Amino acid sequence: MPLTIEVEQEQDGRWLAEVPDLPGVLTYGQTRQEAVEKAQVLALRVLADRLDHGEPVPQVSSVFAVTP
Repeated sequence: MPLTIEVEQEQDGRWLAEVPDLPGVLTYGQTRQEAVEKAQVLALRVLADRLDHGEPVPQVSSVFAVTP
Protein backbone atom coordinates (compact mmCIF):
# COMPACT_ATOMS: atom_id res chain seq x y z
CA MET A 1 0.00 0.00 0.00
CA PRO A 2 1.42 3.42 -0.93
CA LEU A 3 1.46 6.44 1.35
CA THR A 4 -1.66 8.46 0.62
CA ILE A 5 -1.42 12.18 -0.02
CA GLU A 6 -4.73 13.91 0.62
CA VAL A 7 -5.16 17.18 -1.28
CA GLU A 8 -7.70 19.95 -0.92
CA GLN A 9 -7.99 23.58 -1.89
CA GLU A 10 -8.39 26.15 0.87
CA GLN A 11 -10.84 29.06 0.64
CA ASP A 12 -7.96 31.48 0.02
CA GLY A 13 -6.97 29.49 -3.10
CA ARG A 14 -3.90 27.75 -1.65
CA TRP A 15 -3.61 23.99 -1.92
CA LEU A 16 -3.06 21.77 1.12
CA ALA A 17 -1.41 18.35 0.88
CA GLU A 18 -1.14 15.96 3.82
CA VAL A 19 0.20 12.44 4.39
CA PRO A 20 -2.06 11.11 7.18
CA ASP A 21 0.22 8.13 7.95
CA LEU A 22 3.09 10.50 8.80
CA PRO A 23 2.05 13.02 11.47
CA GLY A 24 3.35 16.49 10.71
CA VAL A 25 3.63 15.99 6.95
CA LEU A 26 1.42 18.87 5.84
CA THR A 27 2.33 21.35 3.12
CA TYR A 28 0.84 24.25 1.21
CA GLY A 29 1.37 25.29 -2.39
CA GLN A 30 0.13 27.88 -4.83
CA THR A 31 -0.88 25.02 -7.14
CA ARG A 32 -2.07 21.47 -6.49
CA GLN A 33 1.10 20.07 -8.03
CA GLU A 34 3.34 22.27 -5.88
CA ALA A 35 1.59 21.16 -2.70
CA VAL A 36 1.86 17.48 -3.69
CA GLU A 37 5.56 17.78 -4.58
CA LYS A 38 6.33 19.51 -1.28
CA ALA A 39 4.44 16.78 0.63
CA GLN A 40 6.41 14.07 -1.20
CA VAL A 41 9.73 15.73 -0.37
CA LEU A 42 8.79 16.21 3.29
CA ALA A 43 7.48 12.64 3.59
CA LEU A 44 10.71 11.21 2.21
CA ARG A 45 12.72 13.34 4.65
CA VAL A 46 10.61 12.11 7.56
CA LEU A 47 11.01 8.48 6.47
CA ALA A 48 14.78 8.90 6.07
CA ASP A 49 15.02 10.50 9.50
CA ARG A 50 13.05 7.66 11.08
CA LEU A 51 15.30 5.08 9.41
CA ASP A 52 18.41 6.95 10.57
CA HIS A 53 17.16 6.84 14.15
CA GLY A 54 15.92 3.24 14.09
CA GLU A 55 12.28 4.26 14.36
CA PRO A 56 9.51 2.27 12.66
CA VAL A 57 8.32 3.26 9.19
CA PRO A 58 5.08 2.25 7.47
CA GLN A 59 5.24 -0.79 5.19
CA VAL A 60 4.58 0.38 1.64
CA SER A 61 4.49 -1.46 -1.68
CA SER A 62 4.89 1.75 -3.68
CA VAL A 63 5.71 5.21 -2.44
CA PHE A 64 2.76 7.57 -3.06
CA ALA A 65 -0.90 7.72 -4.10
CA VAL A 66 -2.58 11.10 -4.48
CA THR A 67 -6.29 11.48 -3.66
CA PRO A 68 -8.57 14.38 -4.56
